[in-house]
Amino acid sequence: MKPIWIVDDDQSIRWVLEKALARENLATRSFSSARDAIAALRDETPQVLVSDIRMPGPSGLELLQLVKEKFPGLPVIIMTAFSDLDSAVAAFQRGAFEYLAKPFDVDKAVELIRRALDESLRETEVESGSMETPEILGQAPAMQEVFRAIGRLSQSNVTVLITGESGSGKELVARALHKHSPRAAQPFIALNTAAIPKDLLESELFGHERGAFTGAQATRRGRFEQAEGGTLFLDEIGDMPFDLQTRLLRVLSDGHFYRVGGHQPLKANVRVITATHQHLEARVKEGQFREDLFHRLNVIRLRLPPLRERREDIPLLTRFFLQQSARQLGGEAKRLSEAAMQFLCNLEFPGNVRQLQNLCNWITVMAPAQTVEVSDLPAELLQEQASETPPPPPAASHSQNHHLTPAEAVSEAQLVSWLQLLEAQATRMLQNSEANVMDVLARQFESSVIKMALKHTHGRKNDAAVRLGIGRNTITRKIQELGIAGARDE
Repeated sequence: MKPIWIVDDDQSIRWVLEKALARENLATRSFSSARDAIAALRDETPQVLVSDIRMPGPSGLELLQLVKEKFPGLPVIIMTAFSDLDSAVAAFQRGAFEYLAKPFDVDKAVELIRRALDESLRETEVESGSMETPEILGQAPAMQEVFRAIGRLSQSNVTVLITGESGSGKELVARALHKHSPRAAQPFIALNTAAIPKDLLESELFGHERGAFTGAQATRRGRFEQAEGGTLFLDEIGDMPFDLQTRLLRVLSDGHFYRVGGHQPLKANVRVITATHQHLEARVKEGQFREDLFHRLNVIRLRLPPLRERREDIPLLTRFFLQQSARQLGGEAKRLSEAAMQFLCNLEFPGNVRQLQNLCNWITVMAPAQTVEVSDLPAELLQEQASETPPPPPAASHSQNHHLTPAEAVSEAQLVSWLQLLEAQATRMLQNSEANVMDVLARQFESSVIKMALKHTHGRKNDAAVRLGIGRNTITRKIQELGIAGARDE
């Protein structure tokens, strides 16, 4: 984090703020004049700027104006011993974060600087996020179609609607569209409209003026202002509240918007890209989405295929994510055996690429060996696959099976072997240092077997005991201990 700059010709004010912020473990840098601060801005910027309003040479208001022209997201707090209305109005008109009258309470000044710091870090996160453009990987024909569409749109500013299931990589496509557009040098700002509470979404999109609502203690730029000249990506647009859809339509129609509580129209030079996992036409018919907004957004539509429609990309993506995880942790990338990779390729992945990435992160941290086998994968994944796998065909002669490759034979055996699932569950519990592993697994085993026996005998526990080869007293005791319901004596 960058230091907080303090600009004041009064050495005692600088000293008080330096000491107070040092107690908060916040770095500072002080200047005795606005001229010195302006010179320093050529080489670096602060996280927050705190400036006096009246100083020899350029004033604090002149410094504020210069900062807002070059660094609009940098919060500036203006201090003055002349706490008159005109100075306050001038400071806010020029974009000050807050106005601090001298003499001030030091604790309140630190609290105010903390608020400005939170806002600055939020802006920094937006800017740094806009610089990251992760790779889109894919060799499947469906992905090649997406790449061709991105290429065709590379010199266009047209509005694009990206559809696809959750986790399929819609934001990556939006970033690629921005990266290869004439706006590439300007910000890319992403907002998931479903992740923001309805009451805050309007302010998040359009910003707000100080005092617009309870808690609006300073003017705040919205995502449209942050994306000025660049691209605004609105994910899960189908979940946008109906009244906000009207405001968005107005911005797309005439290019102007108002901050919440504001009366001055602001010009929006922004390319809007939207995405949804929902069927917007159905939302329109249900009256949940404005038809005119739908047509405004649906100029060019790109469909992103789910991972199950591009299974040939799973090995490529898996290797990439394992290498990425290893780099983040500073270790060597783990490798999947042929059987384990085939196992992954057969999964449905309802969470799509995001689920695969999370799985690779889990493997990097939790898999015990450098070469990962099927039994090393998460137990819940193995159990899920086992429940979806049809029973194996009747045993065939050796001559009927000799055409299977070694990898196919291993994969088939591991998929139908409950011992592999048991070993995986035991491994997970031991790695997590869970207590009484033997007792827990034994109870689970006994409970499952007895339940299946009772199901087979339609609840007759005496018949179930005979089938299991245990005594009637034994099965009665275990039914009580394990809390199994549905058993009867006859």
